[in-house]
Amino acid sequence: MAAAQAAQEAQNAAEGEAAGKAEDGGDRLQALEAEVASLKDRWMRSEAEMQNVRNRAAREVSDARQFALQKFAGDIVEVAHSLQLGLAHIPPAHEGEDPAIGKLREGFESTERALLNILKRHGITRIEAEGQPFDPAIHEAMQEVPSDQHAPGHVVQAWTPAWMLNGRLLKPAKVIVANDASTGQPPAPKAD
Repeated sequence: MAAAQAAQEAQNAAEGEAAGKAEDGGDRLQALEAEVASLKDRWMRSEAEMQNVRNRAAREVSDARQFALQKFAGDIVEVAHSLQLGLAHIPPAHEGEDPAIGKLREGFESTERALLNILKRHGITRIEAEGQPFDPAIHEAMQEVPSDQHAPGHVVQAWTPAWMLNGRLLKPAKVIVANDASTGQPPAPKAD
């Protein structure tokens, strides 16, 4: 009987050990599946972060290319403005004028056109302000005056034009704005 009892205990121990191993195997399988899920989540997050870094780097390179000219462009638009002022001070063409003055005017106008075309090719554009509603994003008010020809809040005179570089403000227009005492009407919308 002792032998039968010992055999029964050995069998129970073996079954318990097998059940424990099976239970251990199930727990181990669950632990491994949880670890795989955790590693997959970390990998996916790392991949997303790397894509964000690549996108950010590409955007920074694009911005650097687009706006690398900013300092130079700010200086060169001063030349364009000086040329425009020079043209404004040449008297208009009239009968019997000195041919040298006519050639000088033509040369200045041709030079201005060429310079503006070159600037435009590089994303630099001039925005005229006179007669437009005052926009603090692109205009810098230097003075307010009453005007019977301009509506309140409209630009009466522009000392300098606004300049944009690829849609970003390069230099604001320096303007004189019609004050609240102005009696003029807003300009009629332009038909396209």
